Amino acid sequence: MNILQVEQLCKTYGSGANAVKALQNANFTLEKGEFAAVVGESGSGKSTLLHCIGGLDTPTAGRVLLDGEELFAMKEKARTVFRRRHIGFIFQSFHLIAELTVEQNLIFPLLLDGRKPDPATVDELLGLLGLSDRRRHLPSQLSGGQQQRVAIGRALITRPMLVLADEPTGNLDTKNSQDVMDLLYKASRRYQQTVLMITHNVNLTARVDRVLRVQDGVVSDLGGVRE
Repeated sequence: MNILQVEQLCKTYGSGANAVKALQNANFTLEKGEFAAVVGESGSGKSTLLHCIGGLDTPTAGRVLLDGEELFAMKEKARTVFRRRHIGFIFQSFHLIAELTVEQNLIFPLLLDGRKPDPATVDELLGLLGLSDRRRHLPSQLSGGQQQRVAIGRALITRPMLVLADEPTGNLDTKNSQDVMDLLYKASRRYQQTVLMITHNVNLTARVDRVLRVQDGVVSDLGGVRE
């Protein structure tokens, strides 16, 4: 079952002689529960691709459909609500709220959407993240790896259909990078969430289902085998 459909997606910055084609007719689909990685050189268009898929940037042309809903056919307010409920974001920088505890940071997206957190779900997620004993700690009391795990949990708490991770291991050492990969893998398998991750580290693609390469704005599918 295809959850994500990217069709003829283009993004051009500037115009005329100064035009830069950041994306050129990108086409691919992702299935429910699929874990895919996007690789490419710096400036190749990886982040532009992720931002357009997530509705953080508007493509010049093309379509993005999530579970059959066309993202850019929606009005901006409707798209914002849809994104908040169905897309989880993980960035290289953790973007945690310094004054909130681990648990408060975790449930913040639910509160923002006017939803009441389910205590059992929160407990389950804290256990999955290995943060049960840190639930009342502030971000300043956590290591970098622990802060990134909170950021991952915040992206997963709404049970989004799609999780977009932009260099989620960029600020972490080797062990913590592997821990992050384990968590993303578990999210795709345990919760059947589709994960699309940007990484410059090809060593981190060993466990993903599929690898996409972006070069000069052109997306190519390098394949992969689902377990």
